[in-house]
Amino acid sequence: MVVGANHRSSSMSIRDRLFVEDDQVPGVLEKLRAAGIGEAMVLSTCDRVEIQAVHDDPEDAAKRILTIFAEHAELKAEDLDGQTYTLTGDEAVRQIFRVAASLDSLVVGEPQVLGQVKSCHRMAADAGMTGTGLEAILQAAYTASKRARNETKIGERPVSIAAASARLAQDLHGDLKKRSGLLIGTGEMGELVAGAMIEEGLGDLSVVHTTAARAEALARELNCHVGDFNDLGRLLDDADIVLTALGSRRHVVTSDMMQVAIHRRRHRPVFLVDTSLPGDIDPAINRIDEAFLYDLADLERVVMDGRATRESEAEIAGGIVDAEVESFLRGRAERGAVPALGDLRRHFEDVRQQVLSEAGDDAEKATRLLVNRLLHKPSEAMRGEAASGGGWAAAEDIIRRLFGLGGKDGEGKE
Repeated sequence: MVVGANHRSSSMSIRDRLFVEDDQVPGVLEKLRAAGIGEAMVLSTCDRVEIQAVHDDPEDAAKRILTIFAEHAELKAEDLDGQTYTLTGDEAVRQIFRVAASLDSLVVGEPQVLGQVKSCHRMAADAGMTGTGLEAILQAAYTASKRARNETKIGERPVSIAAASARLAQDLHGDLKKRSGLLIGTGEMGELVAGAMIEEGLGDLSVVHTTAARAEALARELNCHVGDFNDLGRLLDDADIVLTALGSRRHVVTSDMMQVAIHRRRHRPVFLVDTSLPGDIDPAINRIDEAFLYDLADLERVVMDGRATRESEAEIAGGIVDAEVESFLRGRAERGAVPALGDLRRHFEDVRQQVLSEAGDDAEKATRLLVNRLLHKPSEAMRGEAASGGGWAAAEDIIRRLFGLGGKDGEGKE
């Protein structure tokens, strides 16, 4: 099963409450273990918080997971109604594959996603929370992700967007070593763009978030400074480059704020990149002469030949992942039949040995006894099914297919 909240299902405030810091993961995993869920992984990023798990009773386990989520967020269970999703069975497997392949991301193809999944997988393994079921799903998901990246161009697009952002910033500001940047939020695409700016020599970068701990975690990863979100106005005054990746579904940088910042900057230009959908930056900022605002659509136009290419690559990657899901589910079903087939073969061998012992060297007697004994219990079961009328039609069809009997009229026999 998969139980969680993402950028489509929930508000940012709910995701912030649900967010599980790395040092909190062992505690959440221990609560899952205490709740009788022995195979589970906590995947917590800026765009999603999911628990991916395996359990004999997924519906009941999902309810327990929601209770643990509510306790962690210090909310009532009903506060999560309409904000979370629960997927079980084949749909849960498909979700795990799509997340690993970055097809369920805010920006399809984000390269960090697979690394985040693997990191969370390691934490679960270290806590002894990965068994054969979850392990098999994740390994197959990694294979699907690798195929999607190797056989399509979905992995190139976000990298190209980040590179295009850095190039445009250089076109406006020249040498980035002399410039300061501000990253508002911790979304994967914002992190990727910030990383590209740093690689091009950005002199200074500060990260802010409504939750200070999330800003601090990303600042450690990027080796940059942490700012105070409540001091956003002053930080804008000093920022030559502003990147947003908050996803709050409201404008955190308004036209009025930017007008004030531009005035305080003595009309020095500002390059802004909004990586959120919906945007964090007021589009009206485009009317300010000294502000140069790009959103994802603008950047995609810089690096791609139109929307059709993006959708085509995502569709191809989705087809690859769907094929890998079907292959995994089929293989799992086939493996599930192995124990029963083994039992059947051992039963047949036991009957054969008994018959040989009784019949001695009489081959006709041995074969007659063998056929009668092998068919005795199946015949009784078939007559019982036929008498009950319940599932006889389906049972008869299975028998005919198992033994190659063809149709009821005998046609199709080999």
